[in-house]
Amino acid sequence: MSEKSKYLLEVGTEELPYKFIPSAIKQLRAGFETFFKNNKVDYENIEVYATPRRLAVIVSGLEKFGKDEEKIVKGPIKKVAYKEDGTLSPAGQGFCRKNGLDEKDLYIENDYIHAKIVIKGKSIIDLLQNGVPQIVLSLQGSHFMRWADNDEKFSRPIRWIVSILDREEVKIKIIDKESSNITRGHRFAQQDVVVGSPEDYVELMRNCCVIVDQNERRQRIIELAQKEAEKLGAKPYYTDDLLDEVTFITEYPVPAVCEFSSEYLRLPEELVVTVMAVHQRYFALYKDGKLINKFITMTNYIGDEFKNIKAGNVRVIKARLDDAVFFFNEDTKKSLCDYVESLKGMTFQKGMGTMYDKAQRLVKLSKILSEELSKTSPTIERTALLAKADLSTQLVFEFTELQGFIGADYARVSNEEKGVVEGIKEHYFPLNAESETAKSIEGQIVGIADKIDTIAAVFAEGKKPTGSSDPLGVRRCALGIIRTIFDADLKINLENLIDKALELLPVKSDCAADIQEFIIQRLIIFLSDKYSKNVLDACSKRALVDIVDYVNRVNVVSKLDNAPLLESANRVIRILKENSTKNIDETLFVEKAEGMLYNEVKKIEKTTNYENYLKSLIAVNPAVENFFKDVLVMDKDEKVKENRLALLTLLKEKYEYLTDFSKL
Repeated sequence: MSEKSKYLLEVGTEELPYKFIPSAIKQLRAGFETFFKNNKVDYENIEVYATPRRLAVIVSGLEKFGKDEEKIVKGPIKKVAYKEDGTLSPAGQGFCRKNGLDEKDLYIENDYIHAKIVIKGKSIIDLLQNGVPQIVLSLQGSHFMRWADNDEKFSRPIRWIVSILDREEVKIKIIDKESSNITRGHRFAQQDVVVGSPEDYVELMRNCCVIVDQNERRQRIIELAQKEAEKLGAKPYYTDDLLDEVTFITEYPVPAVCEFSSEYLRLPEELVVTVMAVHQRYFALYKDGKLINKFITMTNYIGDEFKNIKAGNVRVIKARLDDAVFFFNEDTKKSLCDYVESLKGMTFQKGMGTMYDKAQRLVKLSKILSEELSKTSPTIERTALLAKADLSTQLVFEFTELQGFIGADYARVSNEEKGVVEGIKEHYFPLNAESETAKSIEGQIVGIADKIDTIAAVFAEGKKPTGSSDPLGVRRCALGIIRTIFDADLKINLENLIDKALELLPVKSDCAADIQEFIIQRLIIFLSDKYSKNVLDACSKRALVDIVDYVNRVNVVSKLDNAPLLESANRVIRILKENSTKNIDETLFVEKAEGMLYNEVKKIEKTTNYENYLKSLIAVNPAVENFFKDVLVMDKDEKVKENRLALLTLLKEKYEYLTDFSKL
C-alpha cells in the first residue's frame, strides 16, 4: 500500500474583500475536487482556510500518482492498415508509432484495427505544478483587476505563495509570484516564517497570531464578545451576517469595549443597532433587555495600547449618530401621514405608477383581505395607507435598510394606534428565510397585500424571475406570503387575490396563471424538506385556494399505501383522454356493475377531513375493479360508450379532489 502525502497551498494577498472570501472558499474546494477527479488522483480530505490576507488549501491522504487508465484506441480500416500480403501498411505502422504499440497489440473489430493502451498516471508533483495555478486563476468575483503590469486578473495583488508536498517544495508560479516555503504572520507579528510541512501549518500560524481556520475564528469572536459582555452584566447582539463579516476582516480578533453618550439612546433602537452592526461592524450590548450605551468592536490588533482604537471608534459612531439625530429631528417636525403625499414623487416601478399609487392599491387589497378573513378594522386600512410613508423621510433615505422600523417609530411619535405602529414595522416581515413573520393582523394583511402587489407588477411588466435574476425580490415575496399564511393559519384564496392585484395595476396583463405557477413552485420548494416532491406536485391543483388545506391533503396522500386504489385511479386517467361533458343517464346502463359503481360514487361526499375522504375512495375501489372486469368502456353503441365515459369522468373528479394519482 503506497504511502499517502499531504499538500499545502497558501496564497498570500493584500486584504481581500470580505464578501469574496466565502465564495473563494467554495470555489477552491470545488476546483481541487474537480482537478483530482479529472486526473484520477485519490485523496482523503480537502480543507480550505481563509483570512483577509491569505487563502490556504490542505489536502490530506493524497496519492503520489494518478491511476493508470486503460483506453481502447481505434485505427484505420483493415484494408488500409494492412497490405495484401498481410503486413502492416505505412498507415498501420504510423498508428503503432503514434500510440507506442507493437503489431502484436493490434486486433480487428468491425473491420477496423483497435488496440488497448495504458496511459500511465502522472506524478502528483507534475500535476500540482501544472494544475494549481489554473485552479487559483479560475477564481471569480466582483471587481477583479489587473495589478502592476500583469495581464491576469485577481481580486487583490498576490504577495507570496507557499506550496509544499510533505516536507518538499513544489515550485509553482501564479501571475508574477513564485512559491517558496516562507509565509508571513500577522501584520503586527513575526514575518518571514518558514513552513516545514503541511502538518505544522495551522499551529505555526496560530503562534504567529493568525487563526487560519475561519470556523475557529468565528467561534472565538462569539466567545470573546460574550465574555466581555458578561463583565458588564450584558449580552452581545449579533447576526450571522455580522459574524461572517467580522470573521473575514480579522486574522486574530481581539475585543475592545467602547462607550458612547447615553443621549443617543433616545433614537429608535433599531437605528442605533443598525449603525453599530451594519455600518460599523460593532456588537451592540443589551442589559436586562434594554440597549445600553456601550458596544464591542473586534480589532485585528495584537498590541497592548487600545486607547486610540477606542477613541477612533467612538468618534466614528458619534458622527454617524449625530447625522441620525439631525434627520430624526427634522423628520418628526411633521406627522407620518404628512409624508404620504410625498410618495407621489417616488416611482415604484416603470409603468406601474408611483409609491403613492402602490399605497392606494395596498389599501384596496388590504380591505379585500380583511373582509375575506372577517377581520375588518380601521387600523388595517390606516396601516396600508401609511406603510410606505417613511420612504420619503430623510432618515430612511440615509438608512434604507430601516424602512418599516423608522415608519413604526414615526407612527408612534405621531400618536398612531398601537396596531398601526406594529403593522407598519411588520408588513416587511419576514426579512429573510429564517426571520420571524408578522404577529399583528395589520402586519399580516398589509404584508401579504404588499408582496402580492409587487409580484403582480413584476409579472405584468414581463420581468418574471430567471435563474440569475429576481426583480424586486419576488421569490422572497412569495416565500413571505407562504410563511405568513402558515404561521398565522390564515384561510386566504390566493388565486382570487392574484386576480384582484392584477386588476388594480395601471397596465393590464393576462399573467395570472404564470403567477399561480410561480407561487406553487415556491410552495413546493418550501415544503420539500418535509414531503416528497411528487406528492406535493400531485396535490398542487387548487393549492392556492387554501394552502393550509393543501398541506392537510399532502399529509394524507403522503401516507397513502394502497396499490389497488392507485391502479384503479390511473386506469381511469389513462382511459379518459379528456373529460366527458355528458350527463350520466341511468337508463343507458347495460351491466349491473355500472349501476353499482354509480351508486357507490354518489356516496362519496367532499370533505376537508381527508383521512375519511381517502377511506371513502378505498371503499369504492371494489366497485371500480368490478366495473372494469364486467364492462367494456368503449362499447360499439356510441351512447352507451359516452355514458360510461361520463361515469368515469365523475369518478375521476372524485379522485382529483384529493390528488392527481397519475403523478404518484
